[in-house]
Amino acid sequence: MIPEIRKSFNEKFSNENYEAFIKEMDSRHGEISFRIAETPVFVPKNFSNQMIDACESIVDIIKSPSFKTLTEKAVPENLVVPNENDYPHCIAFDFGVCKNDNGELEPQLIEMQGFPSMFSYEIMLEEVFRNHFEIPEGFMGYIGGYDKESYIQLLKDVIVGDLNPENVILLEIFPEKQKTKIDFYCSEYYLGIKPVCVTTLIKKGKQLYYEKDGKELLIKRIYNRLIFDELLQQEPEVQEKAKILFEELDVEWIPHPSWFYRISKYTLPLIDHPNIPKTYYLNKLEEIPADLENYVLKPLFSFAGQGVVIDVTPADIEKITDPENWILQRKVNYAAVIDTPDEPAKAEIRIFYFWKNGEDRPKPANNLARLSKGKMIGVRYNKDKTWTGGSFGLIEQ
Repeated sequence: MIPEIRKSFNEKFSNENYEAFIKEMDSRHGEISFRIAETPVFVPKNFSNQMIDACESIVDIIKSPSFKTLTEKAVPENLVVPNENDYPHCIAFDFGVCKNDNGELEPQLIEMQGFPSMFSYEIMLEEVFRNHFEIPEGFMGYIGGYDKESYIQLLKDVIVGDLNPENVILLEIFPEKQKTKIDFYCSEYYLGIKPVCVTTLIKKGKQLYYEKDGKELLIKRIYNRLIFDELLQQEPEVQEKAKILFEELDVEWIPHPSWFYRISKYTLPLIDHPNIPKTYYLNKLEEIPADLENYVLKPLFSFAGQGVVIDVTPADIEKITDPENWILQRKVNYAAVIDTPDEPAKAEIRIFYFWKNGEDRPKPANNLARLSKGKMIGVRYNKDKTWTGGSFGLIEQ
């Protein structure tokens, strides 16, 4: 995205450095289950400013007194968890790197989630990357005035707070089988919290416990990485075990599961901003757009791009039996602007926001990036390509 920096990086790149980088990444906390891209995304200041401006406009809506009323139907009735708190402790905003009608690069929001991302893994990624590649002065992955030390402290403040880390768990379904498990192990390393499978929870009255080193430890706070949509795809015995999460419990959620639904694709039709593509609830669509080829059809409740219809036809819309669970979103045109040794790559940048107790609003602190040479962005869609996969943005400070 910054031609002179991109040219310099590509000229100095060597496969030997990349292989050494991957070897160190795999040696830290276990082998990584997804492809790591050969390059970061170099993000100019004006581009990052546009992303932050769009994020702040969304935060204004989330902070409005009417937000919970506007999103009350976002949470599926069968997935309502008690004790929802007043605000989301974290938000992730995904932007595609696009070109506008004037040929200028601009970010366009793809989606957002009131749910954690690779918050701890990104610490390790930038640190190890700096051990093997030269990074231009004045560029870093951290934003909002944070650096590595203050960012780790931020994660501790938000996720652990003033509790003993042994009373905080990272909750998932079979965490050791997840593609994102490296983030769980990084969270354990940096924050001292253990990844725990929902099937191993122990309930006594209104309290939850987990086992560690042969002892039962009280759970006071859950750092929730469990996607309830994924839970519904599990075997009946797993779903049965997870039913305890829907009971009244003496436990705090970071973030509460309802925010996964409230801040999501469901929220997009409520927002009007030049860096956010026009989006409609399918059940409130008065007529099918004449330029339907410029839209994408998305299920409201899915993850990792599943169920998305990119080349939409009227027949696709007509066969939807539950239009209240779908949105029609204007397509964004990803720009293949990341020069690589063969074909240029497209990029998506995810901005991490965190909301600390006692603060008026969440603030940006870090990011990740994903590079692709296919139709879909995501590490699962580019297995046969190089210079694709998970990465991070080095943002001009």
